[in-house]
Amino acid sequence: MSAEQNIETVRTIYEAFGRGDVDAILERCTDDVDWAADAAIEVAPWHGTKHGKAELPSFFAGIEQTGPVTEFTPLSFAGNDDGDVMVFLRYAFTVTATGKDVATNLHHYWRFRDGKVAYYRGSEDTALIASALSA
Repeated sequence: MSAEQNIETVRTIYEAFGRGDVDAILERCTDDVDWAADAAIEVAPWHGTKHGKAELPSFFAGIEQTGPVTEFTPLSFAGNDDGDVMVFLRYAFTVTATGKDVATNLHHYWRFRDGKVAYYRGSEDTALIASALSA
C-alpha cells in the first residue's frame, strides 16, 4: 500500500479513537500487531507493549481509566516510500484521580503489512505524564 493509503487508514483509526470505537481500530490491525509507547512508565496504565489484537484493548482501557481526553488533534502527517506513516499530534486530558490537566505533543510511527497496522510506536513526554498521574 502507498503512504497516502496508509495515511487514510491512520486518519480512520484516529476518527474511531475519537468515537471510542476500539473494534474499528482492531479491524485495521494485523492479528500479530506490535503496539507500544517508546518509553514506558509504570504509572501510565496504557504503557507497555501489546502483542496481538487480544492485548490491544487494554491500551485504550488504560487511557479511558485515566480520565477524559480533552484534545486529540493531528497536526501533520508524513509518509515514506515504504508506506510508513509518521504523525505529529496535540493531545490533552484530565487525570480523574488527581484533577490535573495535561497538554502535550505526541509523535506516532506506523508500519503496515497488507494494508493493516503491524507496528505502532508512540512517543510522549513521560515526565509530564508521570507528574500528572502522581498525587
